[in-house]
Amino acid sequence: MKNKQIFIRIGGTVLILAFLAGVFSGTFVLTAFGYEKLDLHPTALVAQLVNSLLGLFFCVLIISILGFIFRSKRREFLMGTVEPIIKALERIGQGDFNVRLENELDGDFQGHEPVKKLVQSVNSMALELSQMEELRQEFISNVSHEIQSPLTSIRGFARALQDEDLSQEEKTHYLNIIETECMRLSKLSEDLLKLASLEAENLQFEPKPYRLDKQIRSLILACEPQWMDKVIDMVVSLEEVSITADEDLLSQVWINLIHNSIKFSPQSARVNIGLHQQGDKVLFSISDTGIGILEADQARVFERFFKADKSRQRSNGGSGLVLSIAKKIVEIHQGEISLQSKLGAGTTVTVSLPVMN
Repeated sequence: MKNKQIFIRIGGTVLILAFLAGVFSGTFVLTAFGYEKLDLHPTALVAQLVNSLLGLFFCVLIISILGFIFRSKRREFLMGTVEPIIKALERIGQGDFNVRLENELDGDFQGHEPVKKLVQSVNSMALELSQMEELRQEFISNVSHEIQSPLTSIRGFARALQDEDLSQEEKTHYLNIIETECMRLSKLSEDLLKLASLEAENLQFEPKPYRLDKQIRSLILACEPQWMDKVIDMVVSLEEVSITADEDLLSQVWINLIHNSIKFSPQSARVNIGLHQQGDKVLFSISDTGIGILEADQARVFERFFKADKSRQRSNGGSGLVLSIAKKIVEIHQGEISLQSKLGAGTTVTVSLPVMN
């Protein structure tokens, strides 16, 4: 690299000297020709001064002309490069995220590395914004659908209650359905607020040391009415583990996962819950013998509003936010969550967290 720079400097110096020599030599020939034509015989000193001044004048003139040409070309180059990029950014600013610059720049500019990097950055930004817009539209559509479904049900049964010929039993049945749908709306609203708070930059994250095994055991006992109602065999193996984390946030993860396993397990099923420490990591796993998830759906189970089995989840009041909330909380704790499942055989969810956060 050093040798290359030295050669460049030497080559530049030689070119400058050659340029000066050429200009002054040409000036000497030009003045000599002029003296001869005009029959002038100046002294050597005067001739030398005239040659030097004219040579200097021609040097400045040539450099000025070259500079003007270079600046014009440079301006043309910059305008030809910058203008399409500015227009592309304006279109992006107006909400058109389908902008791509590859076909909008002259091929002559593609060899310039800074320009290529700028073009790639603009294209990358447009692509990411386009994907974000698609996610936003999908999110709005999903929220609208999840809200519209119970509202339609509530409206229908409320209208049915106006029928004076209904028996007391039918009225009670319709009122129970309305109450269930209202609870579903309330849960959806609660999950949305939870997800929004988790994604907010001002989230209060307060890690502190505590016994994780005690927390999980108490939450399993709190869910006893649910698993006793379905006669589920809860097989629990919890090592004594201490962790530094936000206790309130992690309780949401364990509650979501335990409720999910109970919800999708049949009567008299079995749920295995394990906790142990492995080096500087804590591993939590929960396995059920429930309905399982299709292999094609397993990669999307942590997406917001995704439902592997829409009919079952709707009957159970699911919103498709439980696993996405759990994943977000685990990521806030710099951990990982994964899922393995087999249709008809059950599902296992594993959470890995650092001991110290």
